[in-house]
Amino acid sequence: MRYISTRGGMPPKKFSKILLGGLAPDGGLAMPEAYPKIDFRELEKLRELSYSDLAFEIISHFADDIPAPDLRDIISRTYTAESFQSDEITPLKTLEPGLHVLGLSNGPTLAFKDLAMQLLGNLFEYVLEKTGDNLNILGATSGDTGPSAEYAMRGKRSIKVFMLSPQGKMSRFQTAQMFSLQDPNIFNIAVRGVFDDCQDIVKAVSNDYAFKQKFRIGTVNSINWARIAAQIVYYFKGYFAATRSSSEQVSFAVPSGNFGNICAGHIARMMGLPIRKLILATNENDVLDEFFRTGSYRPRATEETLHTSSPSMDISKASNFERFIFDLTGRNAGRVKELWRAVEKGGDGTVNGAGSGAFDLAGTPLWEKVKEFGLVSGTSNHAARIATIRRIHEQYGVLVDPHTADGLKVGLEYREAGIPLICLETALPVKFSDSIIEAVGEEPARPAGYENIENLPQRYVVMNADADAVKAFITEQVEQRNA
Repeated sequence: MRYISTRGGMPPKKFSKILLGGLAPDGGLAMPEAYPKIDFRELEKLRELSYSDLAFEIISHFADDIPAPDLRDIISRTYTAESFQSDEITPLKTLEPGLHVLGLSNGPTLAFKDLAMQLLGNLFEYVLEKTGDNLNILGATSGDTGPSAEYAMRGKRSIKVFMLSPQGKMSRFQTAQMFSLQDPNIFNIAVRGVFDDCQDIVKAVSNDYAFKQKFRIGTVNSINWARIAAQIVYYFKGYFAATRSSSEQVSFAVPSGNFGNICAGHIARMMGLPIRKLILATNENDVLDEFFRTGSYRPRATEETLHTSSPSMDISKASNFERFIFDLTGRNAGRVKELWRAVEKGGDGTVNGAGSGAFDLAGTPLWEKVKEFGLVSGTSNHAARIATIRRIHEQYGVLVDPHTADGLKVGLEYREAGIPLICLETALPVKFSDSIIEAVGEEPARPAGYENIENLPQRYVVMNADADAVKAFITEQVEQRNA
């Protein structure tokens, strides 16, 4: 398996060569040259496997330059009952026949990001041990990526983590998970702005090729292909748990802001998993829903990005959406480059001459082709998610977090008779206590070890949304520790 860029400017590379990086040198995203295909017979063989064994079978398609015994060992050390509180790793909760929630939030930071990030940490460590190199990870988080990355990388000698987050925009629990870490290889930077400002800084630094090479900058955001590959696994696992035969179809409802989680579902479908619909749920920041309704992709400015009660989806520039458009265009890198030039710089290059910072596919053959990929969308808002949390609790005795509630709300709007609906859980309710109290009038249960996390001492710095300032901070910290 070799990897190319969505924008066509990267020579094909093996998995280990793209693992530690973020953006490709041309500003695009790494993608496999072709997706592996899994037929009915192979699906039936995979059906009975444990999560760890299933992960090996799926991920080995994408990481075939890592010797199979080594890859199997890395995966088996990652997906343990000790780390994920269950032998199933991702247990399926059935609310009623044909309606399920896939439990993805039993890892160390109580969010679905752990399923990819714990693997990423072990893969990074493996590759760095082979090369003797160090890695400085620069990431951005809207709430869950940061804690998951930091808990996966803390204490690793060859890795430093610089994590950007929007100041005051995450829940108190999410903030405390990150800022309370005292490990010397973890650096938290609270940015005066929104998540998209943080994400823009990561991209700006990644596009400074000289700086990236000198300081060995890598990324753990979902622009890192290994995260997408790891997330593909739980779509297969959820499908097998909800069906009896691989001739059945299911639909997945996926809360998504950066298009990473649902991108993994899109790829699972392309590989042959019988997915009828991928139902994308956004919150009030509805840039993705707008595209799937109208054909217009119009990222919002900082001042247009709303701070909501499902803050991990307060995103208005969906990085992984470029991967979907790459497939939509028939892997036409020139077309993708043209479209993203319109998004990033404005001006000409859009299909229908849309205004700067956008493109519009409405009325084009590409827009007609979208329906072939099984993606539909909808939005939720504060009132709807609170009502959904309350309804699910009253009807089924199950508490869900606000993001999962957004997924359930939109998923139920598209539910079809005879087609199992699986909603992907994104986090445990304890991470968003204020919304849970508003919905059901009581505090969610706290897992052991998290009782007083908000009161622990916090360690972080505050900065303006300035890529040069972030680069200066990285330089200072790296050189200081190398002195």
